[in-house]
Amino acid sequence: MRGVHMLAQILKADENQNGFDQATDSFERLKNRLNSPITDNMTSSEIEKTIKEQGDNVNRLLYEATLNRIGSLQASTPVIGSDGVECSRKRLMERTIESRFGEVTYVRWGYKSKEGSSLFPADGHLNLPPEKYTLELRRWISEDASKMSYDEAIADLSSKTSAKVPKRQGLELANRTTVDFVEFYDERAKDTANPCFIPNENCKFVLLSTDGKGVVMRPEGLREGTRKAADKAAEKKLATGREQSDILPGEKKDRKRMAQVASVCNRGEHVRTPEEIVGVTPRVTGKKGKDPIPQNKRTWASLAREPAEVIGEMFMEAHARDPEHQKMWVALVDGNKKQLELLIENALALGVMLTIVIDIIHVIEYIWKAAHVFYKEGDPQCGRFVSELVLQVLRGKSDQVAKLLAEKATALELSKDKRKAVDKCTSYLTTYQQYLRYDQYLAQGMPIATGIIEGACRYLVKDRMDITGARWGLPGGEAVLKLRSIRTNGDFDEYWRFHLKKERERNHESKYENGQLPPLKNYDDSPAGTKSERKLTIVSK
Repeated sequence: MRGVHMLAQILKADENQNGFDQATDSFERLKNRLNSPITDNMTSSEIEKTIKEQGDNVNRLLYEATLNRIGSLQASTPVIGSDGVECSRKRLMERTIESRFGEVTYVRWGYKSKEGSSLFPADGHLNLPPEKYTLELRRWISEDASKMSYDEAIADLSSKTSAKVPKRQGLELANRTTVDFVEFYDERAKDTANPCFIPNENCKFVLLSTDGKGVVMRPEGLREGTRKAADKAAEKKLATGREQSDILPGEKKDRKRMAQVASVCNRGEHVRTPEEIVGVTPRVTGKKGKDPIPQNKRTWASLAREPAEVIGEMFMEAHARDPEHQKMWVALVDGNKKQLELLIENALALGVMLTIVIDIIHVIEYIWKAAHVFYKEGDPQCGRFVSELVLQVLRGKSDQVAKLLAEKATALELSKDKRKAVDKCTSYLTTYQQYLRYDQYLAQGMPIATGIIEGACRYLVKDRMDITGARWGLPGGEAVLKLRSIRTNGDFDEYWRFHLKKERERNHESKYENGQLPPLKNYDDSPAGTKSERKLTIVSK
């Protein structure tokens, strides 16, 4: 009956008070207060605060009045559910909605069949979500959660709006935002008119890069093997009397789940020589000194999906950019064997010629560690030795470098333990020799360092997921990575429009025959009867 009463009040257009009149009165009271001696001794900050607090109440009343005006409209055609059954029983029903202006009460017509649940055409036209919180609040929380902790996101919302959203509900809202992530990018990859996929004559290469980054998880979010290792570590702690929160070196890896990071972009060529890179010779006068800027870059990461799925998606993204495979495809990686297998497998499946390049930075790290077997840290000779070895690797002579290091360690009669770093380096150079043809890569203008994916691992994953004390559940961690991916790619506005469309389809259109919402009609436009008679009819229903 409360809902009937409220709607009856809204429809009393001849009387002095309705929802919009309440908003007008509230605004007048605010205006009169600001124009009175009360504000004479107020500071500018106090005036701002007063306008904010009372202004939000005006906005809340306007929002509530607008919703109820639309809620008072009735379907102008029979309401038929997706099961083909007409919903002929009609009644007024109310619900509370939390908006950025605060909580409002909304009354609208519900239509019900004999056995089915109620349908609310007005909800569909307004695209209201099934939960209490509006889609605008969902967006606010999601954007903030991609940048800061959930506690900070909730605090930011409370300080800037009149909305009240508990932390758990805020996390659920962020999760709901990301449900269309995969479909959004799949659909965009099919759109040949999308600017991302318009061929750029200056971009000779399609670059693919992928890597893994660990995220500290709660036990239930770990993969099975890692969870078992974590359980064993916990048992060991109990046996030794250590606290569960104490983490010794080497134990943190048993608390992490790998997030697979992927990146695809287009890039122009940049021809260089090994000597230029090492600094033996200066760059050619007039030659462009900086690497070409990557074009149409898309970067993303996933905790929930397996590496094979993410890498497969990476190849489909690259294929959408170059469906005829006319450009040169280059994959930049760090030498992870599983990743290499997946790269080769996907390239064969697509029938594309893929050049795999091992990141030169990783190679240099191995060389430095090997050099420190022969020289002390800080020794100038060590730096010169490393530079010479790197130069030879860049000239495509990684096998000779491996041989030189091994012979040098043998000549010094180093023990197996002391020459460990040398053996690791020689093994790396020998195992991945086919991916270390830097002389050819540089001559063709290819990049040889994984700066894009390294930056993505840091920004997408580490900067947000590795904040002090963070322990992630799988759904929450996956949602944040997706949100950060969308923001990083500059796609948030486009994605949000897509998400709103899918929300309307899921929550409303799918419940009606042929996926069509029945049109709404102003009750005062209905046939026969005086205005007062029509009002009485509505109230009695």
